[in-house]
Formats: sequence, structure tokens, C-alpha cells
Amino acid sequence: MATKRSPDLAGVPPDIQRRLESAGLRRTLATRAVLGLFLVNPQGTLSHAQALSSLQARGLDINRVTLYRLLDRLAACGVLQRHTDDDARTWRYGLAASEPEAQAPRFECDACHRQFRLTEASDSTRQVARDLFSTLARLGHKGQRVDLSIHGTCASCTPSEKAA
Repeated sequence: MATKRSPDLAGVPPDIQRRLESAGLRRTLATRAVLGLFLVNPQGTLSHAQALSSLQARGLDINRVTLYRLLDRLAACGVLQRHTDDDARTWRYGLAASEPEAQAPRFECDACHRQFRLTEASDSTRQVARDLFSTLARLGHKGQRVDLSIHGTCASCTPSEKAA
């Protein structure tokens, strides 16, 4: 028997749909609009203020506290990933990696805040993540993801050096 997809989730990848459903998140206009911000630019990250500004520019009148709560709920269910922006001392949110990519380290550009999953990481690098999960399991814990990040400046933001 074929399952019918909700029309309000059209264009949302199946793994994200599963995360939303398992968390019991309602598919409100605000939820769909916030998801849209991140699905349009999967490598990008946004602060709360940037997300609020983008939503308001699209004509969505959303309360700032409601947006804080929604961003945190989307991070709690694994749809978004939340990390600190040390320079601005604020939280930034980005689309969480799919399951196969979740264990890969990531590179984050400190200039534009785009994130790049380093899916070509060596087997020994991936083994570190597996070892950490095994250690947690032996202690009775259940790890969900390993967040290994490298910070620097991406090729787009690095000024090209001119030959002297």
C-alpha cells in the first residue's frame, strides 16, 4: 500500500520528514518557512536574527520567541545543527547532515559561515567516530553524532594571491 505524502512536505527530503514525524513536530506555516530557509542553502548557516530577517522579508510575521523555540526544536530532533559563532557570540543554525554524512568531519568558513562536509575523510578518521560511539555504548550512553569541525576560510572567501 503506497503512502501519501503530505502536500505541506513537498520538496522536503525523506530523512528530514522522518525526523520531524518522529519528534511529533507540527507542520505549521512557520515550520515549513524555516525549513525552506535551510533547504534553499544547505551549506549555509543562519543566526536567529538572520533567520528572523529573512522570514520577515518573505512576508511571514513570526514572533522572535516562537522562532527561537522552533529553531531549538528543529535542532533537538536532528533536522538542524546548532553551534556557536565565537566571533559574534551567538548561536548559528544549519541543516544537519544526512545519516551517512553525519560522521564525516566538517569545514566551516569563518567568513561566510558555510559548512562543507568532508565526506572524503580517511577510514582512520571515520574510525575515530566509531570508537567514540563504542566507548559511549559500553558506558550505557547512546551517541547521536560526532561533531568534528575545522575552521578556516573557504576558497570563495580567500583572496586570490597575485603573482609578484
